[in-house]
Amino acid sequence: MRKVLLPSLVIITAALLLIRIFYLQIIDDSFKLKSENNAIKIKYDYPERGYVYDRNGKLLIANQPSYDIMVVPREVKNIDTLEFCRLLDIDKAFFIKRLEKARVYSPMLPSVFLPQLNKLEYAAFQEKIRKFNGFYIQKRSIRDYQVSYGANVFGFITQVNEAIIKSNPYYKPGDLIGKQGIEQSYEEVLRGQKGVKHILRDKFNREIGSYKEGKYDTIAKQGSDITLTIDGDLQEYGELLMTNKWGGIVAIEPKTGEILALVTSPNYDPALLVGRQRSKNYNTLYRDSIAKPLYDRGLLAQYTPGSPFKILTGLVALQEGVISDSTRFVCSHGFSYARGRFMRCHCSGGPVQLHRAIYESCNTFFSSSYIRLINKYNDHGYGVDLWAKHLRSFGLGDFMGYDLPIGVRGNIPTSKIYNRTYAGWKWDGKTIVSNAIGQGEVLMSPLQLANFMATIANRGYYYTPHIIKKIKGGSIDPKFREKHQTTIDRKYFDPIIEGMHAVYGPGGTASGLGVEGIEICGKTGTAENFMVINGKRTKLQDHSIFVAFAPKDNPKIAIAVFVENGYWGKRWAGPIATLMIEKYLKGKITRADFEKRMLQGSLQDQYQKLYPKKHQDSIGILNARVKDSLFKVKKRQDSIAGKKPEVKPDTLRKTVP
Repeated sequence: MRKVLLPSLVIITAALLLIRIFYLQIIDDSFKLKSENNAIKIKYDYPERGYVYDRNGKLLIANQPSYDIMVVPREVKNIDTLEFCRLLDIDKAFFIKRLEKARVYSPMLPSVFLPQLNKLEYAAFQEKIRKFNGFYIQKRSIRDYQVSYGANVFGFITQVNEAIIKSNPYYKPGDLIGKQGIEQSYEEVLRGQKGVKHILRDKFNREIGSYKEGKYDTIAKQGSDITLTIDGDLQEYGELLMTNKWGGIVAIEPKTGEILALVTSPNYDPALLVGRQRSKNYNTLYRDSIAKPLYDRGLLAQYTPGSPFKILTGLVALQEGVISDSTRFVCSHGFSYARGRFMRCHCSGGPVQLHRAIYESCNTFFSSSYIRLINKYNDHGYGVDLWAKHLRSFGLGDFMGYDLPIGVRGNIPTSKIYNRTYAGWKWDGKTIVSNAIGQGEVLMSPLQLANFMATIANRGYYYTPHIIKKIKGGSIDPKFREKHQTTIDRKYFDPIIEGMHAVYGPGGTASGLGVEGIEICGKTGTAENFMVINGKRTKLQDHSIFVAFAPKDNPKIAIAVFVENGYWGKRWAGPIATLMIEKYLKGKITRADFEKRMLQGSLQDQYQKLYPKKHQDSIGILNARVKDSLFKVKKRQDSIAGKKPEVKPDTLRKTVP
């Protein structure tokens, strides 16, 4: 048997090798195609990216033609460099640098020499392209933004880098790819599939026809259109209200988890990152390290949530049985939690129950409830971990799994951090009582604030927030249809919601912010604000926070508004939340007093304190953006007053620079 086995293996192996060689050389000539690179020119046909619509069918992003000048370095011979540079408005040093970069990549393969020419530039160059051997024009489509808002939602298109090319064989030098926003999240859906054509050339490098009669050619497939959950009008209105203010607004439809608005401020016109000036504009925006217009505060900023967090403290305390809706704590206009430590309270004082504690935002009630909860167990670490477990069921303290490429965990502390911080010391609920009122180590993003508000509106469950509503010819991720149930029993949400409804009533912290015909449940918040300036921890103006949902029954919108350096909740965040809710539910604004004050109001004096003087002259694009926004504000004010609107002046809202 052994004598037969070895010869048999040799024969079988040899036979398989012969069959493979026969197949490769006689039947399959794809490798021959690769070996004939010198005689075959490969051309790519780039499809249009999919269009983007808002939830109401409004077109947000379309496409426009663009033209890249491609170069094959080996074929660049005997050209008039000066004329070439003059036509394209570049200098000779730039020409040499780009040509050398292309040669390093490959002397025989095409690469992008100059991207994204507009129609006029293309026409001027096309007339004389015959003079410039080695150069040809590759037509592509680039984005054409139909709106001047939503840049943080959309993201932008940029050229692939070497790392992407190495990791993904689909992309070639000069290809475009989505970065940030939905352009990145849904890149494979939006980009489509590029086509490939193989052109046969003669010994004089002239194109003489299709190779193998197009056997290896493929047809470009256009990208799929997508519909977002965003309400375009609401998004635009939110950005308008946040003019000259920094912060974020997130609005969610509670019953579905669909994101209705995702506002960050300051923002920028998405058209700035299209065309030949894209890189220059991007660098200008990127260099502003204080205002951070490229920084999505709705998804990336982590703030102490302040008083809105008291709602969660109350729910966990109810669930764990340390309080009931009739429990009373006596408030002496503050809460003494250690020798020399006094937490001030702005409520009216006296015996306070849960209902009044919510609408008057009593620090004493929720601090006392939190201490009872943590100290319920001899092992205080167990109490903290139990508290944290309940909070995590609201999606807090972790990435939420939404369909945008950026985000933060926030922070819900556990016993681990306190055992390490207070090693060798006996700590209890009083030691960490600042957590009760949303200070301390608790951190949340505006999206997490809005999502926990949607969970309250739903009486104990939520759907993963998402921004995709429909993909043409496809389906959205089924995880966005999965219900997430919290660890809090439904019955405990009713007294909390009643208290939130009373926030808008007489004596409530949001009294006077209501809208006739809409029952709103909300909670004001103020968070302390510190920043390291010139190496010193400096106390700045407090942040203004507001969370709400409406209507009270069968809620349609849940919202979180965070205004940096905005004093207190009712001053800025509260009116903005009210206006957003009315805009979405009614489609019109009756609280014109709020609207006028929010549109005209500015916190720039607070933010200017953060800028070194030498930096203030380097934010031209943002200043232009502010001018554009101020025009919109004036237009809205004229509309309110019944005046004829002015003609819009030239701004940064261009198609292709």
